[in-house]
Amino acid sequence: MAGVQVFNRTTGDRFSCEEGQSVLKAMEHSGLRCVPVGCRGGGCGFCKVTVLNGEFQCGKMSKVHVSPECRKRGEVLACRVYPLTDLTIECRPQGAADSTTEQQQK
Repeated sequence: MAGVQVFNRTTGDRFSCEEGQSVLKAMEHSGLRCVPVGCRGGGCGFCKVTVLNGEFQCGKMSKVHVSPECRKRGEVLACRVYPLTDLTIECRPQGAADSTTEQQQK
């Protein structure tokens, strides 16, 4: 597989993602950065993006940062998203992960 294309609607950037590669790894490999990077393991919530269209699989993510409702809306962590088809994503503004966590703790 030659990889799928990921289009970042926030920045207008497009990059390739190889089979089995996370969106975050592919983004970094392409020299791009639209999200802050934290633990890279689905626990910190810093790299949250919204998948607007396309199919993907997810690895384990902290439910504190990605509730089942968020996941249904396509709000996922770039470090734990593996595209199956071309994707269109939107990067969340920096600090958005913090505000989501604060709202869930109230």
